[in-house]
Parts: sequence; structure tokens; C-alpha cells
Amino acid sequence: MNKEGGSASAATGPDSPSPVPLPPGKPALPGADGTPFGCPSGRKEKPADPVEWTVMDVVEYFTEAGFPEQATAFQEQEIDGKSLLLMQRTDVLTGLSIRLGPALKIYEHHIKVLQQGHFEDDDPDGFLG
Repeated sequence: MNKEGGSASAATGPDSPSPVPLPPGKPALPGADGTPFGCPSGRKEKPADPVEWTVMDVVEYFTEAGFPEQATAFQEQEIDGKSLLLMQRTDVLTGLSIRLGPALKIYEHHIKVLQQGHFEDDDPDGFLG
């Protein structure tokens, strides 16, 4: 779709991810993370090990899992990966102030699975130490 030899194509470069060439001197629009499209963002991918997740990684995980409303509860309570792995069923059902149905699904199908995967694969001393 880029016109070769045109000034707009030269301004944006041949490797530009933008499907529409930008006029010369026109900055790229910012992406969702605030960085211009085509520029590497400062945001790294979420670590594979949940114990290393930040609060925003936890929020992103539950948003992507289909629980965007409930994800905000994890943010409000400042639940990071370590806290998530320490949560018990009652913490999720009563401590987050979210509806019972989603809370049960979140605990049984996500938190419990993450905990089992973490504690079966890793040395518990590595988690606490």
C-alpha cells in the first residue's frame, strides 16, 4: 500500500507499521501505552513466572482472561504476582468485593491453576527466600 518513491513513504520509512503513509513532519499517533506506533515501548512482556508479575501484569492477565471489571479489584487492592499466589479462596470470594460467580471462576480456573503450576514446578524455598 506504500507508494514507492513518494515523499510520504520516504518520511515514514519502508519498515513503517502504519498502513497509511504519514505526511512529512507529522508524528505517529501514540499507541495504547503512550509510545508512538513503530517505536519500541518501555513495557516488557509479562514474565512467565507469576511470582514476578506486577500489579498491572495481574490486571492485564484477568482482563485478557475475560474479567475486565474484576481486574480493577486486583488493582485497587494492589495484588501483584506474589500476593496472587498467596491468595486463598476466601480472599477472592470476600476480600475483593466482586460478585460470587466471577469470583469462583477466577479462583478455581485461574488462581488455583497458577498456584499449582508455580508450587509444583518451583522450589518453595525460591518463592519465599
